[in-house]
Amino acid sequence: MRTGQSGWDESRSRRSGAAAPARYAASKVPLITAYFWIIKLLSTAMGEATSDYMVRTINPVIAVLFGFAGFAIAMVLQFRAKAYNAWIYWLAVVMVAVFGTQAADVLHIKFHVPYVASTTFYAIVLAVIFILWYRTEGTLSIHSIRTPRRELFYWATVLATFALGTATGDLTAKTLNLGYLASGIWFLVAFAAVAVAHWKFGLNPILAFWIAYVLTRPVGASFADYIAFPQSVGGLGVGHGPVALVLTVVIVILVAYLAVTRKDVENPRQAASAGAVRHRGGEPKQPGYPPASRPMPPHAARQDPPPYYPGQYPDERYPGERYPGEYSGDRYQGQRYPGEPYQQERYPGQPRPAAPRPAMPPRSAPPRSGPPPRSAPPRQPREPWPTQERRPSRQSPQPPEPWPDEDEAEQTAWGFFMWDE
Repeated sequence: MRTGQSGWDESRSRRSGAAAPARYAASKVPLITAYFWIIKLLSTAMGEATSDYMVRTINPVIAVLFGFAGFAIAMVLQFRAKAYNAWIYWLAVVMVAVFGTQAADVLHIKFHVPYVASTTFYAIVLAVIFILWYRTEGTLSIHSIRTPRRELFYWATVLATFALGTATGDLTAKTLNLGYLASGIWFLVAFAAVAVAHWKFGLNPILAFWIAYVLTRPVGASFADYIAFPQSVGGLGVGHGPVALVLTVVIVILVAYLAVTRKDVENPRQAASAGAVRHRGGEPKQPGYPPASRPMPPHAARQDPPPYYPGQYPDERYPGERYPGEYSGDRYQGQRYPGEPYQQERYPGQPRPAAPRPAMPPRSAPPRSGPPPRSAPPRQPREPWPTQERRPSRQSPQPPEPWPDEDEAEQTAWGFFMWDE
């Protein structure tokens, strides 16, 4: 039987919004597979046989104290683990089976409480735990066991289911006089009916899981008592010690197989996608575990390009190379006009151009020996000359004299001529 998230599981969290959200870390419980139910049935039978063997072999009070000590050690190891560990988890389940059987037998043997009253009492205890768990966390799914508080609720529920299953099995076998074999068959039929109702008729996965979990206890305990008890009380007379030893060996083999193959370990990628869906308030699209959408397919490996060698193709050319006669701007390559010389071509008799002389590097002065030359002091700015008044020069050209009048010109001319005479 596989269980998953449902509307009943997360409805209260979405309505109120006050429930403490789970931290999406590694899960503390295994995946619900066929191996889970097989080991669970074997652990219930082993816990019943071990508890009866300890009570009948040593002092019942000491046996109960030993059972409680083993239960406490297993719980400490389980709570200290950071993620699901097959050895630690199933050790805790086995010790809960042993101590839960002893707790149910103490009420009947020590305090003479009838099985009807003890069954009713443990049923009420289990109902109270479920109510507190749901009102506190808003979910009863074992796939949400990711915080210490939810794990505490989970193990309290497991302990109550073991005690309730033990009291119910003894009620049908002894009080109703059905016997151990008939009780085991009836409870096995009820377990199968719950599984069929879940698979075929859509029974709520959370409800189906916890009903089946409670029924596994009377199924395993009834068959273990039928094999261990003597024939005088309706059993086969094998003995509680051999039954407990054989069941322990089988459980160890199955747990070792799961620890090596890790078939019941949660996939971290699918758990992260499931947490993202719940965080956004979306509904899961498919039942089962983990409650998330379809897992992403693996990415196909990208193929490498084929090897490439320069010049392997006939029409290939190197960068910057042009085909013969390829057009380049204003003419084709290799074409010249009539009378135009080729490049680097000279006419007959044309002198060869002189080759340019290479530039000589500048000469550097040899290093001087002695103290370094003293640098000249900085020049002070000169004051401007005072402005002076400019005087006219004697050599400057004089203005022309005025033209003589007519009488003066005539006298001058007579005088010239007279003097000439």
